[in-house]
Amino acid sequence: MFLFLQANKKITVLIDIPKEHKAIFKTIGEAADSLDQRVFVVGGYVRDYYLNRRSEASKDIDFVTVGSGIQLAEEVGKKLGSSNISIFKQFGTAQVKHNDLDLEFVGARKESYRRNSRKPIVEDGTLEDDQLRRDLTINALSWCLNPDAFGVLHDPFEGIQDLQNKIIRTPIDPEKTFDDDPLRMMRAIRFATQLDFNIEKQTMNAIKKMAPRLAIISKERIIDELNKIVLAQKPSIGFALLLETNLLKQFFPEMVDLKGVEEVKGQRHKDNFWHTLKVLDNTAEVSDDLWLRWAAIMHDIAKPPTKKFVKGTGWTFHGHDAVGAKWVPRIFRRLGLPLDDRMKYVQKLVRLHLRPIALASEEVSDSAIRRLIFEAGDEIDDLMTLCRADITSKNEWKVQKYLNNFDRVEQKIETVEEKDRIRKWKNPISGEEIMKVLDTKPGPIVGEVKDRIKDAILDGEIPNDHDKAFQYLLRLKTELIDNKE
Repeated sequence: MFLFLQANKKITVLIDIPKEHKAIFKTIGEAADSLDQRVFVVGGYVRDYYLNRRSEASKDIDFVTVGSGIQLAEEVGKKLGSSNISIFKQFGTAQVKHNDLDLEFVGARKESYRRNSRKPIVEDGTLEDDQLRRDLTINALSWCLNPDAFGVLHDPFEGIQDLQNKIIRTPIDPEKTFDDDPLRMMRAIRFATQLDFNIEKQTMNAIKKMAPRLAIISKERIIDELNKIVLAQKPSIGFALLLETNLLKQFFPEMVDLKGVEEVKGQRHKDNFWHTLKVLDNTAEVSDDLWLRWAAIMHDIAKPPTKKFVKGTGWTFHGHDAVGAKWVPRIFRRLGLPLDDRMKYVQKLVRLHLRPIALASEEVSDSAIRRLIFEAGDEIDDLMTLCRADITSKNEWKVQKYLNNFDRVEQKIETVEEKDRIRKWKNPISGEEIMKVLDTKPGPIVGEVKDRIKDAILDGEIPNDHDKAFQYLLRLKTELIDNKE
């Protein structure tokens, strides 16, 4: 049984939380009582309970105490028999790991901010002070855990009502909230995206006004929120809000540049911003992979600078795949995304995303399929997923035609791969063998011969087999060395 306060009255409601959590909450309340402190479970755990998202609840549970969070954590650790306690004196916080849970403790605080920094000046405070510093009303909910008021909900900003009405709103004046900590604007949009809530009008207007304040936030903090939007069930909600509020242009102007339609002689091209969001949503429907979703975001990113109207042809974006692939490292670096194999994966899919379309005809050769498999490697399946997501026409006949074409390409890929084993292809002839046969030292000729062998295999001139490739090498020796002598 838990209680909540409504119009200053205690109303009893059933709360269906795991028995283990309830037992831990009681232990924490008893530990706080022994220290003469009040303690409350706050934030996402409480919010997600009222949203019936308990199965999605994080294993991280946050607690606020009026007093020392570190002292309470140490007492809780003793009572739970856990020695796995991490203390962060600089921040006045502590973490207790118990079974599969991370229990985070902090003393109630009040904060004040300097104009040029999001780092607050922190002082000890009351529960009310702590709730006032929360980003959103729905994140300011808390349950008391002390035995005399176990489970009483504190909801000073009508967060429960906002949950019921599906509203994103700040506890205090939104301009002050966002001026103090501009990252809260990204968080407001992130929660609106994840929960499919509407942002309240005053809060929305404040985000539009305060958008330039995002400049004081580190790229690491921004990309953390952006990636949570990208991983949402329908990420287009978040990107549409980021565009509308002018936040997107603060850190990702290339995506904003996709927006808009031009018309020449009655011919218009599609709005590539909304097309990109549709591709992203299509990808999200079939994959939770963050980097495949980033490939969807980036696949047409270079269309604006490659756009050209050609008389008799219409609008073209020739080379946007190659230019987009070249842009990927620069954009990843600026956004704070990793510059490792994940970036190279996105770069590869952007570079190749048009290739399967070109191979959709019935007459396509095995050689062309081999080259696609060779270039895509292990990413061939993800490339085909992206290509299918790229079909955004409202013409059902056209959509089905493209899907049928891709079915044919995938069948050819499967047939050729089974026969030629190209996906994880390595040249069957090593550089050492080439140097020995040609009686030469390392140099350009070795690379040239390896490329000739690779092309012969991909073109179907010789099988993907060491012995056949070696015979081909001997023929090349005659051509390149013996005949010249």
